[in-house]
Amino acid sequence: MADFARQRQSMVDSQLKTNEVTDRRILSAMAELPRERFVPQRMSLLAYIDESVEVFPARDGAPARYLLPPLALARLVQLASIEPHDKVLDVGCATGYSTALLARLAGSVIGLEPEPELASAARRLLGELSAANATIVEGALAEGAAREGPFDVILFNGSLEVVPDTLLSQLREGGRLVAIVASGANKASLGRAYLFVKAAGETSGLPHFDAGAKPLPGFSRARTFAF
Repeated sequence: MADFARQRQSMVDSQLKTNEVTDRRILSAMAELPRERFVPQRMSLLAYIDESVEVFPARDGAPARYLLPPLALARLVQLASIEPHDKVLDVGCATGYSTALLARLAGSVIGLEPEPELASAARRLLGELSAANATIVEGALAEGAAREGPFDVILFNGSLEVVPDTLLSQLREGGRLVAIVASGANKASLGRAYLFVKAAGETSGLPHFDAGAKPLPGFSRARTFAF
């Protein structure tokens, strides 16, 4: 039988602590959260590797969905500087692992997920973990959750080519949005983690570190054709 507790601690020690994750709240939460429960049973032995893990296969026109690699998630969350009173929007929460992590750090979390099957799994798992400050909302990712906002923090669970104004507008003053931005053929591998901050009604962003992630659906740049 797999020793998931040991794998969890090894992830923290060998992936996170050695790669600039210093926030003790994040390290403690990720050392406790059972990531293996948020992936299909057949993938449980891969739950703690530093790669994206598929949790929903491509079917009926819907793309495959993944959990972010542990290191990418931890560094994004750290970049967001989440405070205990913050209200957070978790875009593309899939089975809810990132939502469970954020719920350990923030005052309240909205997990946004378009796939009913994933949303149902996230609700069940968050309930089992007694994450009472987390709520799952079903809806299109690119539309955000304006009715639940504004938000202090917005986090994207995957790479995107462009951050839509619709999501930026859902930040409150002083709010932070973190995302892995990648473009073109490279979007499924290496990108740059950006921090966007809203100040005086305007939002601007800067890159902070390299990070890899599978793309989230709905955030591709509009294609233009030249003749």
